[in-house]
Amino acid sequence: MATKLPKVPVVVVGMGWAGGIVASELTKAGIQVVGLERGKDRNTSDYAMGHDELRYQHREELMQDLSKETITHRNNEKMRALPMRDYGTFIVGDGVGGAGSHWNGQTYRFLPYDFEIKTLTDKKYGANKLKPEYTIQDWGMTYDEIEPYYDTFEKMAGISGETVELYGKRSNPYPTGPMLKTPIMNMFEKATKNLGYTPYIIPSGNLSESYENPDGISRAACQYCAYCENFGCEYGAKADPAVTVIPVAKKTGNLELRTHSNVIEILNDGSKASGVIYVDTITGEEFEQPADVVVVASYVFNNARLLLNSGLGKPYNSADGTGVIGKNYCYQVSSASSMMFFEDKEFNLYGGAGALGIEIPEFVGDNFDHSEVNFIHGAGIRVTQYGNRPIANNVVPKGTPSWGAEFKDQSIKYANSFFPVKSQGASMPYRYNYLDLDPTYKDAYGKPLLRMTFDYTEQDRELVKYMSKVTHKIAEEIGADIIDTNEEQGDFNVNKDTNTHNTGGVIMGADPETSALNSYLQMWDAENVFVVGASAFPHNSSFNPTGTLGALSYRAAEGIQKYIKEGGSLV
Repeated sequence: MATKLPKVPVVVVGMGWAGGIVASELTKAGIQVVGLERGKDRNTSDYAMGHDELRYQHREELMQDLSKETITHRNNEKMRALPMRDYGTFIVGDGVGGAGSHWNGQTYRFLPYDFEIKTLTDKKYGANKLKPEYTIQDWGMTYDEIEPYYDTFEKMAGISGETVELYGKRSNPYPTGPMLKTPIMNMFEKATKNLGYTPYIIPSGNLSESYENPDGISRAACQYCAYCENFGCEYGAKADPAVTVIPVAKKTGNLELRTHSNVIEILNDGSKASGVIYVDTITGEEFEQPADVVVVASYVFNNARLLLNSGLGKPYNSADGTGVIGKNYCYQVSSASSMMFFEDKEFNLYGGAGALGIEIPEFVGDNFDHSEVNFIHGAGIRVTQYGNRPIANNVVPKGTPSWGAEFKDQSIKYANSFFPVKSQGASMPYRYNYLDLDPTYKDAYGKPLLRMTFDYTEQDRELVKYMSKVTHKIAEEIGADIIDTNEEQGDFNVNKDTNTHNTGGVIMGADPETSALNSYLQMWDAENVFVVGASAFPHNSSFNPTGTLGALSYRAAEGIQKYIKEGGSLV
């Protein structure tokens, strides 16, 4: 029997970017918030001298414990889904800050095209551009409507960048200037300009200069130490909920942060929630936390799973395309890269930052004509310099034996003489790619695991074929001696694929029949439940999702305040 606690105005499930932003905005407005986080509390002191590659990157110090909670995966409905036992493609954060503590910091905006993708695609190419199995839909809001929230997020996080004309209009420039250019970035810039493209420095949550945000949070500039992804930043230079929004919420005195508190159920009567049940992960005790408003702000998988395990919203059914919870799960398509090796050039590849890089915008969204290709949207083509930490990097040309004397010789020869031209492609929703509850496997608390049914589609494979020609052309212009280009997209492998961006499953839109949430991320089926995060994206663009997640979180926080004052549906 769960111990029932006193009722609170708002309970927030998960204290990463989404939960941290919501908690900060509500507490600044004088609203009492209980924040529940299944992991431990963290701040910059926890990362002091934390350049331990084995501990953080390979033993996943900051990640969810897969022995207690994981997902199962199958490529299609004919396969048996099996649990993911090792972190390969996904790195699900755990603890205060969540994935916002271990992310790389790349902070793009999505395109105006993204938010009206169905309308604009049909208008330009006709309704039959994609097969009916691709369930693209508009987001229920436009770029112009979300732009002010992007601006708010960028000012809070101190995003470093430069304006790009081929993207949407901006109300303000980035609050800090772009990061430094390295020799490999200069090589990409020169080559792409020679080819007629317009390269720009990737917008970064790693500060290019010292900065104080509108909430009075001061942070130091990036040291280019190379320990970003999978690591917390000991300098506070990387935008992180644990050093930005959460301290602001704590300072108000209106946030009660409870760590080691794993929410396993949302209590509801089918149309309204009354609170949550959570487990103290240290003692095993169960608690009921009643609340007027429940904000589900965990990771993509956990948001969908918690709703499904709580019976909130109609589960998606791939057989007839009805239902919404679990619908439009999307990933990202990143196989069309060209690895370059140089015989007479060496680079300092061990310095870098998680968002240090340069990109061209000509092949994203609908910035190029899709009339003669069998896909929509596109990919960002880029060179990045994250910093090659010693244990994880050992790159050799194709055809090199995977062990033995030749492998060792080639490893040494090219240790500082390679880098890739990468692509990161958009992921379109597909009727048979979705999330539901696994009928066999359960977690440590007896709750069904989330099952992912996903594989790359014809759309994805055509995109890779096209973009591989672009990356190869740039690599040739750069002048590499050896170019190894991936020209084909293989089947999805949950233990090996290298992108980490998951979206969808609890999507937003203008129609309750085809979406779970309105534009404030308020559930159509339960007016006092807001589901905040990248789970709201109806598809995934070619850009990293955090900037859009942050903007939607500010929009949701505004909606929650409005709901507390007025009640009812906000649309």
